Amino acid sequence: MNIELSKHEHKPLQVNPIKHSQPMGAALAFMGIKNCLPLMHASQGCASYTKVFYTRHFNEPIAMYNTSVSDITAVLDGGDYSILMAIENITKKNTTLKPEIIGLHTTGLTETKGDDVRSVGMHIEIPYCYVNTPDFEGGMESGWALTCKALIAQHTFTCHEIKPNKLLFLPHVSMQPIEVEKIKALCESFGFETLALPDLSTSLDGYLSEGQGKLGTGNISIEDIANLGDTQTVISIGSSMKIVAQTLVEKNQNITHLHFNHLMGLEANDNFVASLIKIRQIEPTSSVKRWRGRLQDAMLDSHFLIGSSSFVVTGEPDMCVGMCELLQSVGGTIHAVVATVYSSVLQEIKAENIFVGDLEDAAPYFENADLVISNFHAERILHLQEKHTALVLRGFPNYEELGNQLKNDQLYEGSTYFLFEVANMLRHVKHEGH
Repeated sequence: MNIELSKHEHKPLQVNPIKHSQPMGAALAFMGIKNCLPLMHASQGCASYTKVFYTRHFNEPIAMYNTSVSDITAVLDGGDYSILMAIENITKKNTTLKPEIIGLHTTGLTETKGDDVRSVGMHIEIPYCYVNTPDFEGGMESGWALTCKALIAQHTFTCHEIKPNKLLFLPHVSMQPIEVEKIKALCESFGFETLALPDLSTSLDGYLSEGQGKLGTGNISIEDIANLGDTQTVISIGSSMKIVAQTLVEKNQNITHLHFNHLMGLEANDNFVASLIKIRQIEPTSSVKRWRGRLQDAMLDSHFLIGSSSFVVTGEPDMCVGMCELLQSVGGTIHAVVATVYSSVLQEIKAENIFVGDLEDAAPYFENADLVISNFHAERILHLQEKHTALVLRGFPNYEELGNQLKNDQLYEGSTYFLFEVANMLRHVKHEGH
């Protein structure tokens, strides 16, 4: 095993990057809050890129506003004026716009200048959450997690009581809206009163409704966030979300925290369901049991194709670890993992090569792989190869396919579909040869 987690972190530039910035992760998280106005403290170009990026990936109108910082105001303005004027202009031009919370996140320009985004909240009547997300450090995964942490730290009341069977689920950034919905439904089937933070299951889930693109329409409100202190159980999925769960536990030491690196494959989901059974002392529904059996059958059916193949996986660390473990559970060989940023969870992946890098670094490993799991930018690299390597599109962005928000790779059901998708792609390139 060749683990070189810092080998490519200090390149002077990234070529065909797979990494995305912290502000983009923060923006997406705020979209998962009900009636939230996501406000990027940045120039128009920063916000426009993020808006176009998500619009193309989800094929949805995106709620995104910015403070229009220019080179002049960046030097002369203390930061307060741009933020306050932006909020005033947005709410005056849209008289029907009634945000319940403003989610302000910073960028490299405003962080370098050192704007005091915390004190601005004293001059705003609307509930306000600020988060420092410079794009010269971290990535999309950390921007999402820092935003969730800020929401709890700034808005959740300290509590000493526990509400029986109240559960908070913390999904990592790579989980699609349908995956959040499926996991919530499973928890609710055990009798839990379940909330997710953030909750994109009603925000970017491909549901046509009035008023799209004006405010975040997530399924958790600022009132819900304020009252999270009486949660009985908080479940974090993904290493990046541990800091969020720990922040909530600081609000009430009686909260039980359960952590899972991912929910892909038989072992991970058995552990997850067993934890729910232990808390509630009831058996899972017949649907859960049948999907477990279907996953077992899918593992048998896909074993010969996946077990004779090698893979390269690129993307956010929390996404990579689940996919690698599921592929390995049916005999797959992970030739290389190329992560967007460093995370301690990468140490738990059993792969021949693991490093932080970009698609230029990943390209040499594509030559010896049967299948690559990456975003759509990998497609043009694979087209230049003599060997035809299969590609399964995952992560951000995917401009090639429709329905990204409804792709489910989680739990027994999603793991089953994922194995069949991978096996069918391998059958195509191995048996048909084109």
